Amino acid sequence: MTRDRSDRPNVLVLLTDQQRWDTTGVHGNPMDLTPNFDRMAANGTHLNNFFTCEPVCGPARSCLQTGLYASQTGVWRNGIALDKGVRTLAHYFRETGYTTGYIGKWHLDIGKVLVVPESSRGGYEYWLASNHLEVPSEAYKTVLFDNDDQPITLPGYRADAVTDAAIRYLDQHQNDSFFLFVSILEPHHQDRLNAFVAPDGYRERYTGGWVPPDLAALVGSTYQHLADYYGCVKRVDEALGRLLDGLKSLGVLDNTIVLYLSDHGCHFQTRNAEHKRSGHESSIRVPGALRGPGFDGGGQVGQLVSLVDIAPTLLDAVGIPVPEHMQGRSILPLLRGQSEQWPDEVFVQICESQVGRAVRTQRWKYGVQAPDKDGWSDPCADRYVEEYLYDLELDPYELNNLVGLDSHREVADIMRERLMRRMTEAGETLPEIEAAPTRSFGGPRTQCAPHRILEEEARA
Repeated sequence: MTRDRSDRPNVLVLLTDQQRWDTTGVHGNPMDLTPNFDRMAANGTHLNNFFTCEPVCGPARSCLQTGLYASQTGVWRNGIALDKGVRTLAHYFRETGYTTGYIGKWHLDIGKVLVVPESSRGGYEYWLASNHLEVPSEAYKTVLFDNDDQPITLPGYRADAVTDAAIRYLDQHQNDSFFLFVSILEPHHQDRLNAFVAPDGYRERYTGGWVPPDLAALVGSTYQHLADYYGCVKRVDEALGRLLDGLKSLGVLDNTIVLYLSDHGCHFQTRNAEHKRSGHESSIRVPGALRGPGFDGGGQVGQLVSLVDIAPTLLDAVGIPVPEHMQGRSILPLLRGQSEQWPDEVFVQICESQVGRAVRTQRWKYGVQAPDKDGWSDPCADRYVEEYLYDLELDPYELNNLVGLDSHREVADIMRERLMRRMTEAGETLPEIEAAPTRSFGGPRTQCAPHRILEEEARA
C-alpha cells in the first residue's frame, strides 16, 4: 500500500556518467576525490559490488529508468528512443502523488536529437535537460532545454550549472513530495575533443597521481586523460556535497532518500578503441550508495547488485508496489538479512563494440561474443563464442584470460550454463555458445576442484 504523503520520503537521484568504482575512497583510491560519497557510503548503505547491466549510456539509462534489461526496453544501443509506452520511474512516482523532475542528460531519444519533446520525456513533469548534453554544451557553457523546448544557457562549470538548477528545484518543491533525477555528464569525456575536461586548476592537482593497476599495466590513454578525469570526479563529489547541503538547509534531508550512482565505467582505451563497451570491471563496475529513510546505517552490501535492481529498490523504499514485470529486485531484503533468494551473479549485455554477453559471480567473470554479428546493427545473436574467463580472486585486474584452458574447462562449462540461464531470464532466445579453442596451461592450477570453488562461492 502506498504511504500517505505525510510519511513517505522524497527521492533524489544523482547519476554521473562514465565513473569507475575505484575513483572512490571506500574502494581504495588514495587521491581523496570523493569525501562526500565516502561519508554517505559509510553512514548509509554502500553497494560494494555494484554493476551496470549495459556498459554504454543510452541502454544503461533505459535499464535504470525501467527495471528491465536492454533487450526488453528496446534501447539496446545508443541512438534508439525509449518507446513512449514504456513505463519509467517517473510514471510510478507521479501516479502516487509525487512531483517529478529531470535535470541534465537524458540520452533516451533517437539519434543526435538535442531537444526532447514532451512525449519522449519518460513521464517527468519538470524538465530541464538535453538528450545529448555533451553536444550542445562545453565544460563552461551548459545548454539545457526547458519544458517549452527553449534553450537555457547556464553559467559556471557544467557539473556546477546542473547542480545549481537542481538546488533551485529543491527550493521550489521543498513542501512537496518530490522525485528528482539529476544527471551530470562528468566525468564523461567531451566527444568533440576526445578529452576529459576538468575545472580550471583541477588537472594540476592530480597529475602524477595514483594509477589503478589495470591501467598501469595496459596504459591506453591513461597518462593523457587520468588527471583530468580525476578532476572531474572531484568536482562531481563536490556537487553531491552541495546537494546534501541544500537538502539540509531546506530542512528535508532527514526525509529524503539520496542515491548516487553512475551508468558505466571507463577503461581509457585499454580494452577496445574507446572508453567503455566491454565486459571488464573497468567498464561495468560503478560506485553506488544510498542514504536517508530505510538506508541510514544499512552498512555495506556485499551481494552483487545490478543497475536493473535500482528501479524496484526505489519504488519499494517509498512503499510503491514493485511491478511484477520488472526484471530487477529490490535490495531492501538484503538490508534485513534476507539474502537467500538473491542471485549469485550479475548479467551484462554488451552492444556497439560487439554483440556480447557476460556473467559475473563473486569470483569468476565469463564472457562471450557473436563473431557473425555487428554491435550497431544486431541486438542479439543465436550463436556466440567464448571470449574470456577471469578468476577475479587471483586476477582482480583481469590481465590473465583463462578461456580455453583445459585446466579451467569445468569452470567455463558451469559459467556457460549460468550465462545461458540469465540470457533466457532476460527474455533472449536460448543461444548456442561454442567453446573457445582448447589450449594448455603450464602455470599454477586452481587450488581445488572448480565445482568446489563454485559451491563454496554460492554459500558465501
